[in-house]
Amino acid sequence: MGFSITAERGAPARLGANVAADGVSFAVHSGNAARVLLCLFDGSGEREIARLPLARQGDTHFGFVPGLAEGARYGLRAEGPWAPEAGHRFDPSKLLVDPYAVALDRPYRFDPVLTAPRQAGLDSAAVVPRAVVAKLDRTAAPLPFAPPGLTYETSVRAFSMRHASVPERVRGTVAALAEPAVLDHLVRIGVGSVELMPLAGWIDEAHLVCLGLCNAWGYNPIAHMAPDPRLAPGGWPEIRRSVEALHARGLRVLLDVVLNHSGEGPVEGPTLAYRGLDNALYYRHAEGQPGTLVNDTGTGNTFACDRAPVVALFLECLRTWVEVGGIDGFRYDLGTVLGRDDHGFRPDAPLLAAIAADPVLKDRIHVAEPWDVGPGGYRIGEFRPPFLEWQDRFRDDVRRFWRGESGRVGALATRLCGSPDLFDRFNRAPSVGVNFVAAHDGFSLADIVAYETKHNEANGEGNRDGHGENHSWNNGVEGPTDDPAILAARGRDLRALLATLFLSRGTPMLVAGDEFGRTQNGNNNAYAQDNATTWLDWDAADEALIRFVAALSALRRSHPALRLDAFPSGRPLPGTDVPDVSWLRADGSAMEADDWNDPERRLLVLQFAAPGADGRPARLLLAFNAGMKDAAIALPPAAPGERLVLALQSDCPDLLPRPLDPAHGLVVKARSVFVVTAEVVEPADGIP
Repeated sequence: MGFSITAERGAPARLGANVAADGVSFAVHSGNAARVLLCLFDGSGEREIARLPLARQGDTHFGFVPGLAEGARYGLRAEGPWAPEAGHRFDPSKLLVDPYAVALDRPYRFDPVLTAPRQAGLDSAAVVPRAVVAKLDRTAAPLPFAPPGLTYETSVRAFSMRHASVPERVRGTVAALAEPAVLDHLVRIGVGSVELMPLAGWIDEAHLVCLGLCNAWGYNPIAHMAPDPRLAPGGWPEIRRSVEALHARGLRVLLDVVLNHSGEGPVEGPTLAYRGLDNALYYRHAEGQPGTLVNDTGTGNTFACDRAPVVALFLECLRTWVEVGGIDGFRYDLGTVLGRDDHGFRPDAPLLAAIAADPVLKDRIHVAEPWDVGPGGYRIGEFRPPFLEWQDRFRDDVRRFWRGESGRVGALATRLCGSPDLFDRFNRAPSVGVNFVAAHDGFSLADIVAYETKHNEANGEGNRDGHGENHSWNNGVEGPTDDPAILAARGRDLRALLATLFLSRGTPMLVAGDEFGRTQNGNNNAYAQDNATTWLDWDAADEALIRFVAALSALRRSHPALRLDAFPSGRPLPGTDVPDVSWLRADGSAMEADDWNDPERRLLVLQFAAPGADGRPARLLLAFNAGMKDAAIALPPAAPGERLVLALQSDCPDLLPRPLDPAHGLVVKARSVFVVTAEVVEPADGIP
């Protein structure tokens, strides 16, 4: 049948494609386009069957197509000036994907035709996905707000590609997350929230295609509210089913969203959506140079997140993931961009303020990566509620302490206390800081103790990419070894890093596979490795390490002094003479200035205390020994009705808890973490 378009029944206030009983309304924002055309395709998506000009009201181009139904495939073309020096790059030979698209009929793939200039006249329709008209069910129910707890960052594809208990048909997809073996593992290690790396439709960078590689992480999006068909071939229903399965086990789901840039990249990059619809509007340009894109992201373009149409687009994007997918919250890649205007960053910028005030979003979990690569881009500690923040200071200070650097005990103490130097303002709590020792970008946890330098040769960039300063060490041999002593040392250091993460105040984050010793063979920028480098090797999982992580997680959940979400002050708990934190010398006396300033000190001993369930202080002694020699320490006396118990020692993770005699002290083994708890005993038990 032939299709026509009318403005009389159009809905310019509702952007995107919206299904009515007898047709579909379309609306798209472009202030600088002369005309926007709606392109309709047949059921296969291969043949264009209609090209219809949209009417215009202000900066909105809109129309209603009678007889069109859910499942229809469409794209856009925009006419206007080709004036790159003024920021305009309109090219009607480029088929464009609607920024409000909620479904795609195929993945993006890079092709040189996408970068051809207008004068070449090369039509791009053959290589561009079609948006699919969909009537979404917006009744998903995220879990009630709660702090995220242990956050488990994972790439959907890498997580399950080699998981023997996941059916082959769903490996590498969102559906794998609903499999019983996956859910059991997450619950076993005490995960509170699963943080999924991007799911939105993305495109590979041109240079990767030339190298025969592809983007394995998805941080190069085009359609921000449309699931990528490679990760969610079942679309929104698949996402919702998996989220509901995670919810049923008490797990929240966070989604990593990339609202700072698009996969269109620099000006010489592909034209797929925003560039073709209104390059001057959607992207930020250099002051006085409208043809030069600002590159605060390191990817060649930066969204102008302070402009009203961009704010509206991203709010709708986030609401869609919540209302349709059931997502509980978001992690914002290069979050500083979201707070930038033409003058720099401010925490009350339009998009950040709108997220905090939005009725759907305000009670969700929001985690900012508080930096970008632009001027003044490092803003950790400067976001306002409700935003949590990634904590790279924790990562670096913990690594440097365990690497054995001089003078690091003070920095470690600050991180153990929840980083009050960063977050003790704006009425915030330690849980605002998301602590991690490893993240998706950088070394895996096991590689931190096995590689002194990065090994990114497989990325095809001459090992120039990735972080240069990793604060890592190799324990004597770079990379793989069969030496039992070196392997034992690496295991010991790995467990010490994990223990430090779980025993620190704040929100801990663990990368999928780090709980069982995954390696990336020294690649600290594995975004281009959609292969065994990033695919988790479940068959090689270290079961003993999984048990250790589960024990750490259980200890954190069970002890009041580790659950407490407050910055310790050193003052006594109410009604007691027990300080909420005490810093101790090896002989049990309080640390003095000389101790803190001793560059050779590698031992840090402290006691955390919190109100206990029975009214008495719940005490926890922690000892961190980064030295190469064992250290004898004094133990505090047990209070009446209590006994001291060595609850955990990282050098011998399978040892059962055992009572201690305070009079005999304790020897903290080299390169290890010891945890001593004060436990209430029944009178019949006696006190050892």
